[in-house]
Amino acid sequence: MRKNERVFLGVTAVIMVAVCCVLGLRMLYHNDENVSGPLTPVPETKIPQEDPVTPKPKPAEKVYVNVFFIGQNANKEEIYRAVNREYDKDIDGSKIKFAIQALISGPTAYEKSKGVYSEIPAETHIIAINETSDKVIINLNSAFENGGGTDSLYKRLYQLIKTAKRNTDKPVYLYIEGNKADVIGGEGIMITQPLNDNSLDG
Repeated sequence: MRKNERVFLGVTAVIMVAVCCVLGLRMLYHNDENVSGPLTPVPETKIPQEDPVTPKPKPAEKVYVNVFFIGQNANKEEIYRAVNREYDKDIDGSKIKFAIQALISGPTAYEKSKGVYSEIPAETHIIAINETSDKVIINLNSAFENGGGTDSLYKRLYQLIKTAKRNTDKPVYLYIEGNKADVIGGEGIMITQPLNDNSLDG
């Protein structure tokens, strides 16, 4: 092969290598542009929100009625002592009915141990308690007025009156065996009705 031909082939080979290098660089540059171009935003993953915590309803406050028994104060003097009885209107009906039932049932063993007692005879029971929109009638059996003497009769009547008036604003009437009580016991204690703090003053 002639010298000129060898030179031509050499130059041609160099040119081809150079062209390949240029094309390679352009392809590389083109790929870099694609890589470094704007990125497609990735959708945000929403974190599920927890259900709001429903506040627990507050427990209903306890309601009490006052029932009057007899006890002593710090000076050992007898007084009418109000004791609490827990009341549930959904179970126990009206306050006055619940209170009178608690009164007739008498003090608890614990209350008795503290010197609290009742002058209402143990044989007393409720025949009926009729409550209307304008009055309450408490109908007791005759055991309520039997025995104990005048002092005991006064005390049991005041227990009843104080308990009734503490637990209702309606007029309250006392009946014995279905009859309106105008006179109580063999001592003939006069009662004015409806019951109030002055019912026994006559």
